[in-house]
Amino acid sequence: MKRLFDLLLASGALLVFAIPMLIIALAVRLTSPGPALYWSDRVGRDNRLFRMPKFRSMRIDTPAVATHLLADTTSWLTPIGGFLRKSSLDELPQLWSILVGDMSVVGPRPALFNQDDLIALRTEHGVHRLRPGLTGWAQVNGRDELPIPDKVVLDIYYLQRWTLGLDIRILWMTIGKVIHAKDISH
Repeated sequence: MKRLFDLLLASGALLVFAIPMLIIALAVRLTSPGPALYWSDRVGRDNRLFRMPKFRSMRIDTPAVATHLLADTTSWLTPIGGFLRKSSLDELPQLWSILVGDMSVVGPRPALFNQDDLIALRTEHGVHRLRPGLTGWAQVNGRDELPIPDKVVLDIYYLQRWTLGLDIRILWMTIGKVIHAKDISH
């Protein structure tokens, strides 16, 4: 049921956002050197690595680390990168990852390949069995501002209490967070 929900939602979203995504890709290309998409190595279900696309919001010479580990995040942003991140438009290409089965619409956000502490905690608590999501329970309860142990506690909550109703609730909460650009690091 969850996979069918993912396929229907991602397909519909791709239809709705196809033209805006083309415009964003063009804007990224016109405002900074490099490709429109950035393919990030992420940890998926059962700790399997996959490549996750995002619209590139950072310069091409940015180190491959979690944003909060950069000394001055804003110095690495492209001219439209701050807007893409604040609006969460940089996440739209992940609809592709949902269609191919690497991600779900709702689930724990996929860890970077080098976030060993997050990966270890999720594995210890069985969260690694979940397909990572475009949004998730931790996303709507603090997003980028949460310390890793707190994120994992929220991931465990989602693992233990998942229902289609909870996914729908998380989607509605996500829309509110995106509209108000809450808890997003730039």
